[in-house]
Amino acid sequence: MKNLKCTACGLVNFSSAGECRRCGVALAECAGEGAEEAPRRRSLKRRALAGVVLSLFALIGFYVSLLETSEGANLDQRVLVRRAVDLIEDSGLTRDAFLLRRLANYRTTDNWWNRYVGHGEAYAATNFPFEIITLYPQFFDTATDDTERAVILLHEARHLAGGGEEEACASVWRDKWRLGWTKERYGGTRVWQNVSEYTRRHAPQLFTCGQDGAQDCADIAEAKK
Repeated sequence: MKNLKCTACGLVNFSSAGECRRCGVALAECAGEGAEEAPRRRSLKRRALAGVVLSLFALIGFYVSLLETSEGANLDQRVLVRRAVDLIEDSGLTRDAFLLRRLANYRTTDNWWNRYVGHGEAYAATNFPFEIITLYPQFFDTATDDTERAVILLHEARHLAGGGEEEACASVWRDKWRLGWTKERYGGTRVWQNVSEYTRRHAPQLFTCGQDGAQDCADIAEAKK
């Protein structure tokens, strides 16, 4: 027989002992308490496991519903996406390229959740953490070339990584030069105007440099390199 541990003081006693030799508690009662505790612990573990499994099935069901209520990109659209992602990778932003190429699922119409929350006049939208990117007609038609589409996708890649709107706007604005997306070349495009206005709204701290305190800090920092 196994030795008995006293539940009152913790002393381990011989199995033949009737009571704890330290505190005098009846060891028969301790044995009964220990026998009841094990099934209780097993029951709690099973409940926790069941909760995890149910949560997993709920997430999978939600993900499938997002795909089923939207349309995927066609071949021509996927080619444009691939070319933009290639530009991101060639610029040295390999983590963003990996997320966009390996994890993202591209759709071209709103799923039920996007329709519910709305998206305004966006070029694209990301459903995190499901890694679904919805590309709207403006992404294909308004963007002037692969570089501008790469800028839009770079913003969504930052969302794929879990970044919020301020972080995505600020980091993409700082990295835009790596893609060759500069004011000198693209300052007159619709995408430049939209993105710059959106960035000023969500990351105004990037436009407080210069003598007048109203110039683009990213451009000034890049000019000093």
